[in-house]
Amino acid sequence: MKKIIVMGAGGFIGSHLVKKLKSLGHWVKGIDLKYPEFSESLADEFVIGDLRLLAFCQEHITDSIDEIYQLAADMGGAGYLFTGENDFDVVHNSALINLNVAKCAIDSRVDKIFFSSSACIYPKVNQQDPNNPNCEESSAYPAEPDSEYGWEKLFAERLYTSAKRNYHINIRIARFHNVYGPEGTFDSGKEKVPAALCRKVAMAKNNETIEIWGKGTQTRSFLYIDDCIEGVIQLMDSNYSQPLNIGSEEMISINELANLIIDISNKSLGLSHIEGPVGVQGRTSNNDLVKSRLGWQPKITLREGLEKTYQWIATQVVSTTATV
Repeated sequence: MKKIIVMGAGGFIGSHLVKKLKSLGHWVKGIDLKYPEFSESLADEFVIGDLRLLAFCQEHITDSIDEIYQLAADMGGAGYLFTGENDFDVVHNSALINLNVAKCAIDSRVDKIFFSSSACIYPKVNQQDPNNPNCEESSAYPAEPDSEYGWEKLFAERLYTSAKRNYHINIRIARFHNVYGPEGTFDSGKEKVPAALCRKVAMAKNNETIEIWGKGTQTRSFLYIDDCIEGVIQLMDSNYSQPLNIGSEEMISINELANLIIDISNKSLGLSHIEGPVGVQGRTSNNDLVKSRLGWQPKITLREGLEKTYQWIATQVVSTTATV
Protein backbone atom coordinates (compact mmCIF):
# COMPACT_ATOMS: atom_id res chain seq x y z
CA MET A 1 0.00 0.00 0.00
CA LYS A 2 1.31 3.42 -1.01
CA LYS A 3 0.48 6.75 0.60
CA ILE A 4 -0.72 8.96 -2.25
CA ILE A 5 -1.93 12.54 -2.62
CA VAL A 6 -4.31 13.41 -5.47
CA MET A 7 -4.35 17.16 -6.08
CA GLY A 8 -7.49 18.32 -7.86
CA ALA A 9 -9.37 15.43 -6.25
CA GLY A 10 -12.61 17.40 -6.29
CA GLY A 11 -12.51 17.68 -10.08
CA PHE A 12 -13.71 15.34 -12.78
CA ILE A 13 -10.56 13.36 -13.56
CA GLY A 14 -9.22 13.64 -10.01
CA SER A 15 -12.32 12.17 -8.38
CA HIS A 16 -12.29 9.21 -10.78
CA LEU A 17 -8.57 8.73 -10.13
CA VAL A 18 -9.15 8.56 -6.37
CA LYS A 19 -11.68 5.75 -6.91
CA LYS A 20 -9.18 3.81 -9.02
CA LEU A 21 -6.31 4.21 -6.57
CA LYS A 22 -8.52 3.09 -3.69
CA SER A 23 -9.58 0.02 -5.69
CA LEU A 24 -5.88 -0.83 -6.01
CA GLY A 25 -5.51 -0.81 -2.23
CA HIS A 26 -3.67 2.47 -1.64
CA TRP A 27 -4.14 5.08 1.09
CA VAL A 28 -5.25 8.30 -0.62
CA LYS A 29 -5.49 11.91 0.50
CA GLY A 30 -7.53 14.18 -1.74
CA ILE A 31 -6.82 17.92 -1.89
CA ASP A 32 -8.88 20.57 -3.66
CA LEU A 33 -10.74 23.85 -3.21
CA LYS A 34 -13.99 21.87 -3.34
CA TYR A 35 -15.45 18.43 -2.83
CA PRO A 36 -16.52 16.38 -5.87
CA GLU A 37 -19.74 17.81 -7.21
CA PHE A 38 -21.68 14.66 -8.04
CA SER A 39 -20.58 11.91 -5.64
CA GLU A 40 -18.83 11.37 -2.33
CA SER A 41 -15.05 11.12 -2.49
CA LEU A 42 -13.59 7.73 -1.63
CA ALA A 43 -10.39 9.32 -0.34
CA ASP A 44 -9.24 8.23 3.11
CA GLU A 45 -8.79 11.90 3.91
CA PHE A 46 -10.07 14.90 1.95
CA VAL A 47 -8.62 18.33 2.66
CA ILE A 48 -10.18 21.56 1.44
CA GLY A 49 -7.34 23.99 0.86
CA ASP A 50 -5.47 26.28 -1.51
CA LEU A 51 -2.40 24.83 -3.22
CA ARG A 52 -1.42 28.36 -4.26
CA LEU A 53 -0.29 28.84 -0.64
CA LEU A 54 3.21 27.49 0.01
CA ALA A 55 2.55 26.90 3.72
CA PHE A 56 -0.48 24.75 2.89
CA CYS A 57 1.59 22.64 0.48
CA GLN A 58 4.35 22.26 3.05
CA GLU A 59 1.82 21.03 5.60
CA HIS A 60 0.61 18.20 3.40
CA ILE A 61 3.55 17.27 1.17
CA THR A 62 5.75 15.47 3.68
CA ASP A 63 8.33 12.71 3.58
CA SER A 64 5.61 10.19 4.47
CA ILE A 65 4.07 10.57 0.98
CA ASP A 66 5.10 8.05 -1.69
CA GLU A 67 3.41 9.55 -4.77
CA ILE A 68 1.69 12.73 -5.88
CA TYR A 69 -0.81 13.02 -8.71
CA GLN A 70 -0.91 16.72 -9.61
CA LEU A 71 -4.11 17.47 -11.54
CA ALA A 72 -5.04 20.78 -9.89
CA ALA A 73 -5.35 23.67 -12.35
CA ASP A 74 -7.46 26.67 -13.27
CA MET A 75 -9.10 25.37 -16.41
CA GLY A 76 -12.29 24.89 -18.40
CA GLY A 77 -13.67 24.54 -21.90
CA ALA A 78 -13.35 26.86 -24.89
CA GLY A 79 -15.73 29.38 -23.38
CA TYR A 80 -13.39 29.79 -20.43
CA LEU A 81 -9.96 29.39 -22.01
CA PHE A 82 -10.23 30.99 -25.45
CA THR A 83 -12.05 34.26 -24.82
CA GLY A 84 -8.97 35.91 -23.29
CA GLU A 85 -11.02 37.08 -20.31
CA ASN A 86 -9.46 34.63 -17.84
CA ASP A 87 -5.87 34.50 -19.11
CA PHE A 88 -4.11 36.03 -16.10
CA ASP A 89 -5.95 33.90 -13.55
CA VAL A 90 -5.37 30.74 -15.58
CA VAL A 91 -1.61 31.29 -15.75
CA HIS A 92 -1.15 32.80 -12.30
CA ASN A 93 -3.18 30.23 -10.37
CA SER A 94 -1.85 27.12 -12.11
CA ALA A 95 1.76 28.33 -12.10
CA LEU A 96 1.64 29.01 -8.36
CA ILE A 97 0.26 25.54 -7.71
CA ASN A 98 2.97 23.82 -9.74
CA LEU A 99 5.80 25.94 -8.34
CA ASN A 100 4.71 25.09 -4.80
CA VAL A 101 4.11 21.40 -5.45
CA ALA A 102 7.46 20.91 -7.22
CA LYS A 103 9.41 22.72 -4.47
CA CYS A 104 7.72 20.83 -1.64
CA ALA A 105 8.15 17.50 -3.40
CA ILE A 106 11.86 18.19 -3.76
CA ASP A 107 12.22 19.26 -0.14
CA SER A 108 10.31 16.21 1.13
CA ARG A 109 11.93 13.81 -1.33
CA VAL A 110 8.64 12.44 -2.61
CA ASP A 111 9.39 9.36 -4.67
CA LYS A 112 7.26 10.05 -7.74
CA ILE A 113 5.08 12.82 -9.21
CA PHE A 114 2.50 12.58 -11.98
CA PHE A 115 1.68 15.84 -13.77
CA SER A 116 -1.39 16.23 -15.98
CA SER A 117 -0.39 18.32 -18.97
CA SER A 118 -2.59 18.96 -22.00
CA ALA A 119 -2.84 18.69 -25.77
CA CYS A 120 -3.15 22.48 -25.63
CA ILE A 121 0.65 22.69 -25.47
CA TYR A 122 0.97 21.77 -29.16
CA PRO A 123 1.74 24.53 -31.69
CA LYS A 124 -1.37 26.03 -33.25
CA VAL A 125 0.42 26.23 -36.61
CA ASN A 126 0.34 22.40 -36.71
CA GLN A 127 -3.41 22.30 -36.08
CA GLN A 128 -4.91 24.47 -38.80
CA ASP A 129 -5.88 21.61 -41.14
CA PRO A 130 -8.92 19.90 -39.55
CA ASN A 131 -8.13 16.69 -41.41
CA ASN A 132 -4.39 16.44 -40.69
CA PRO A 133 -3.40 17.91 -37.32
CA ASN A 134 0.04 17.06 -35.95
CA CYS A 135 0.11 16.34 -32.21
CA GLU A 136 3.08 14.00 -32.10
CA GLU A 137 5.02 14.48 -28.85
CA SER A 138 8.16 15.62 -30.66
CA SER A 139 6.22 18.43 -32.40
CA ALA A 140 5.86 20.50 -29.20
CA TYR A 141 8.83 22.69 -30.14
CA PRO A 142 9.23 25.33 -31.52
CA ALA A 143 6.49 26.23 -29.07
CA GLU A 144 3.36 28.15 -30.03
CA PRO A 145 0.37 26.98 -27.94
CA ASP A 146 -3.03 28.39 -28.86
CA SER A 147 -3.86 29.66 -25.34
CA GLU A 148 -2.30 30.89 -22.11
CA TYR A 149 -3.53 27.65 -20.57
CA GLY A 150 -1.31 25.76 -23.03
CA TRP A 151 1.68 28.00 -22.30
CA GLU A 152 1.38 27.40 -18.55
CA LYS A 153 1.14 23.65 -19.08
CA LEU A 154 4.29 23.74 -21.19
CA PHE A 155 6.06 25.79 -18.54
CA ALA A 156 5.02 23.27 -15.88
CA GLU A 157 6.32 20.38 -18.00
CA ARG A 158 9.71 22.11 -18.04
CA LEU A 159 9.47 22.80 -14.30
CA TYR A 160 8.97 19.14 -13.42
CA THR A 161 11.55 18.04 -15.98
CA SER A 162 14.04 20.42 -14.34
CA ALA A 163 13.20 18.93 -10.94
CA LYS A 164 14.05 15.51 -12.33
CA ARG A 165 17.29 16.72 -13.88
CA ASN A 166 18.57 18.72 -10.90
CA TYR A 167 17.03 16.93 -7.90
CA HIS A 168 16.38 13.43 -9.26
CA ILE A 169 12.62 13.60 -8.69
CA ASN A 170 10.89 10.72 -10.46
CA ILE A 171 8.32 12.27 -12.83
CA ARG A 172 5.58 11.16 -15.20
CA ILE A 173 3.84 13.58 -17.60
CA ALA A 174 0.67 12.89 -19.59
CA ARG A 175 -0.73 15.23 -22.24
CA PHE A 176 -4.48 14.68 -21.98
CA HIS A 177 -6.70 15.01 -25.04
CA ASN A 178 -10.28 16.07 -24.23
CA VAL A 179 -11.31 13.68 -21.46
CA TYR A 180 -15.07 13.25 -20.95
CA GLY A 181 -17.56 11.04 -19.15
CA PRO A 182 -20.12 10.88 -16.33
CA GLU A 183 -19.71 13.13 -13.29
CA GLY A 184 -18.05 15.90 -15.27
CA THR A 185 -19.33 19.46 -15.09
CA PHE A 186 -21.95 20.19 -17.76
CA ASP A 187 -23.46 23.57 -16.89
CA SER A 188 -20.88 25.54 -14.88
CA GLY A 189 -19.48 27.67 -17.70
CA LYS A 190 -16.30 25.56 -17.61
CA GLU A 191 -17.74 22.47 -19.29
CA LYS A 192 -16.08 20.98 -22.35
CA VAL A 193 -17.78 20.30 -25.64
CA PRO A 194 -19.06 16.72 -25.15
CA ALA A 195 -20.74 17.68 -21.86
CA ALA A 196 -22.06 20.96 -23.27
CA LEU A 197 -23.57 19.25 -26.32
CA CYS A 198 -25.06 16.45 -24.23
CA ARG A 199 -26.71 19.08 -22.02
CA LYS A 200 -28.06 21.02 -25.00
CA VAL A 201 -29.47 17.90 -26.62
CA ALA A 202 -30.98 16.67 -23.34
CA MET A 203 -32.73 20.01 -22.81
CA ALA A 204 -34.00 20.39 -26.39
CA LYS A 205 -37.41 19.35 -27.61
CA ASN A 206 -38.02 17.58 -30.91
CA ASN A 207 -37.63 19.78 -34.01
CA GLU A 208 -35.70 22.46 -32.12
CA THR A 209 -32.08 23.39 -32.90
CA ILE A 210 -29.02 23.38 -30.67
CA GLU A 211 -26.31 26.03 -30.93
CA ILE A 212 -22.81 25.22 -32.19
CA TRP A 213 -19.97 27.72 -31.84
CA GLY A 214 -18.33 28.49 -35.17
CA LYS A 215 -18.85 26.46 -38.33
CA GLY A 216 -18.57 23.14 -36.53
CA THR A 217 -16.02 21.85 -39.02
CA GLN A 218 -13.18 21.95 -36.47
CA THR A 219 -12.10 18.43 -35.47
CA ARG A 220 -11.17 16.86 -32.14
CA SER A 221 -10.76 13.47 -30.53
CA PHE A 222 -12.29 12.62 -27.15
CA LEU A 223 -11.11 10.13 -24.53
CA TYR A 224 -13.49 8.37 -22.16
CA ILE A 225 -12.62 8.78 -18.49
CA ASP A 226 -12.05 5.06 -17.77
CA ASP A 227 -9.48 4.82 -20.56
CA CYS A 228 -7.80 7.98 -19.28
CA ILE A 229 -7.42 6.59 -15.76
CA GLU A 230 -6.04 3.29 -17.05
CA GLY A 231 -3.49 5.19 -19.13
CA VAL A 232 -2.39 7.23 -16.11
CA ILE A 233 -1.90 4.12 -13.97
CA GLN A 234 0.08 2.37 -16.71
CA LEU A 235 2.27 5.45 -17.14
CA MET A 236 2.96 5.67 -13.41
CA ASP A 237 3.87 1.98 -13.31
CA SER A 238 6.26 2.37 -16.26
CA ASN A 239 9.85 3.60 -16.40
CA TYR A 240 9.08 6.29 -19.01
CA SER A 241 9.64 9.88 -17.83
CA GLN A 242 9.12 11.97 -20.99
CA PRO A 243 5.73 13.52 -21.88
CA LEU A 244 3.26 11.09 -23.46
CA ASN A 245 -0.08 11.66 -25.16
CA ILE A 246 -3.03 10.00 -23.45
CA GLY A 247 -5.91 10.44 -25.85
CA SER A 248 -7.99 8.91 -28.60
CA GLU A 249 -7.18 8.87 -32.30
CA GLU A 250 -10.90 8.68 -33.21
CA MET A 251 -11.17 12.15 -34.77
CA ILE A 252 -14.56 13.75 -35.41
CA SER A 253 -15.84 17.20 -36.36
CA ILE A 254 -17.95 19.14 -33.86
CA ASN A 255 -20.93 18.95 -36.23
CA GLU A 256 -20.53 15.17 -36.44
CA LEU A 257 -20.17 14.97 -32.66
CA ALA A 258 -23.41 16.91 -32.18
CA ASN A 259 -25.25 14.69 -34.66
CA LEU A 260 -23.92 11.56 -32.96
CA ILE A 261 -25.27 12.75 -29.61
CA ILE A 262 -28.60 13.62 -31.25
CA ASP A 263 -28.75 10.10 -32.70
CA ILE A 264 -28.04 8.61 -29.25
CA SER A 265 -30.86 10.72 -27.80
CA ASN A 266 -33.39 9.47 -30.42
CA LYS A 267 -34.52 13.06 -30.93
CA SER A 268 -34.97 15.00 -34.16
CA LEU A 269 -32.90 18.18 -33.80
CA GLY A 270 -31.11 20.63 -36.06
CA LEU A 271 -27.89 22.62 -35.64
CA SER A 272 -27.65 26.39 -35.43
CA HIS A 273 -24.20 27.92 -35.88
CA ILE A 274 -23.33 31.06 -33.90
CA GLU A 275 -20.23 33.11 -33.15
CA GLY A 276 -18.07 31.74 -30.35
CA PRO A 277 -14.53 30.66 -29.39
CA VAL A 278 -13.45 27.52 -31.22
CA GLY A 279 -9.70 27.11 -30.71
CA VAL A 280 -7.57 25.40 -33.36
CA GLN A 281 -9.14 23.87 -36.47
CA GLY A 282 -7.93 20.33 -35.86
CA ARG A 283 -6.60 18.31 -32.92
CA THR A 284 -6.30 14.59 -32.27
CA SER A 285 -3.97 12.43 -30.26
CA ASN A 286 -0.99 10.73 -31.89
CA ASN A 287 -0.65 7.47 -29.94
CA ASP A 288 2.36 5.96 -31.69
CA LEU A 289 4.69 6.65 -28.76
CA VAL A 290 2.34 5.62 -25.96
CA LYS A 291 1.53 2.39 -27.79
CA SER A 292 5.19 1.53 -28.24
CA ARG A 293 6.26 2.54 -24.72
CA LEU A 294 3.27 1.36 -22.64
CA GLY A 295 1.22 -0.83 -24.96
CA TRP A 296 -1.74 1.39 -24.04
CA GLN A 297 -4.62 2.35 -26.30
CA PRO A 298 -8.25 3.30 -25.64
CA LYS A 299 -10.76 0.47 -25.37
CA ILE A 300 -14.02 2.44 -25.36
CA THR A 301 -15.30 3.83 -28.65
CA LEU A 302 -16.60 7.37 -28.87
CA ARG A 303 -20.19 6.18 -29.32
CA GLU A 304 -19.98 3.85 -26.33
CA GLY A 305 -18.58 6.59 -24.14
CA LEU A 306 -21.10 9.16 -25.31
CA GLU A 307 -23.99 6.78 -24.67
CA LYS A 308 -22.93 6.52 -21.02
CA THR A 309 -22.22 10.24 -20.74
CA TYR A 310 -25.46 11.34 -22.40
CA GLN A 311 -27.54 9.04 -20.20
CA TRP A 312 -25.91 10.45 -17.06
CA ILE A 313 -26.25 14.11 -18.13
CA ALA A 314 -29.84 13.62 -19.33
CA THR A 315 -30.69 12.18 -15.92
CA GLN A 316 -29.09 15.19 -14.23
CA VAL A 317 -31.01 17.60 -16.46
CA VAL A 318 -34.33 15.87 -15.74
CA SER A 319 -33.56 15.84 -12.00
CA THR A 320 -32.63 19.51 -11.98
CA THR A 321 -35.70 20.49 -13.98
CA ALA A 322 -37.97 18.51 -11.65
CA THR A 323 -36.68 20.35 -8.58
CA VAL A 324 -37.02 23.86 -10.05
